[in-house]
Amino acid sequence: MNLQHQRIEELCRNLNLVQTAESYLDIAQSCGKEDSSYTDFLESVLKTELTARQNRSKSILTRMAGFPAIKTLDEFDYNFATGVKRQVLEGLRSLSFMERYENIILLGPSGVGKTHIAIALGYVATQSGIKTKFITAADLMLVLDVALKQGNLDSIFKRVILPYRLLIIDEFGYLPLKQEQANLLFQVIAKRYEKGSIILTSNLPFGQWHTSLAQDNALTAAILDRLLHHSTILNIKGDSFRLKDKKKAGFITSRIINKQEENVMA
Repeated sequence: MNLQHQRIEELCRNLNLVQTAESYLDIAQSCGKEDSSYTDFLESVLKTELTARQNRSKSILTRMAGFPAIKTLDEFDYNFATGVKRQVLEGLRSLSFMERYENIILLGPSGVGKTHIAIALGYVATQSGIKTKFITAADLMLVLDVALKQGNLDSIFKRVILPYRLLIIDEFGYLPLKQEQANLLFQVIAKRYEKGSIILTSNLPFGQWHTSLAQDNALTAAILDRLLHHSTILNIKGDSFRLKDKKKAGFITSRIINKQEENVMA
């Protein structure tokens, strides 16, 4: 490597042009073969740097989101789950609901793809440069419980709840909340009302939400009022994706699956 290349790479590092330092020689050679102009070379360098920065940003946002796995809408099995129309999910893919600060509520028994859809929409958001946070209802309550006891609830709200344009709360309803926890959940919903979008998944129909909210009917009504005011509701039905292979093999029957769901919903 000659001294000029060393100087160029050092300048790139000082200007934080990481991709340019790695790619400018290859781009120069390509432009030379095509007899491109200096402005064509500069445009190619800038486009390469911008693409690399966008990809790094997407990668960082995806890691920060805390997805348990990466899921996409293209992978969703519309033939297995009922109550989900492709055109509806494709419409949600545009993320226009976030511009209107709308929420998405995904209801249905375990294993029908609620979390898959929630993660997939969250992944679309991160790839669009949108700060997103995925957290289970149980983990959210744990974080808020600790913050309340330590006296830094306001700080947690500012760092964990409010900065994200999209908050995904998974598995609400699987574990009943105590009164204090139900109050904290209300604060989460209220503070984000018409300020940021929420995607929430639950195994419970709305008529049973009070059973997970300390039997507090007034609080349940207040939470539902704010969640549903601007929202899209998807009520998904069907057998569990996770058990479908065992069902095909004859290890488990639909009656057993349905009985399991009845026990959860009871």
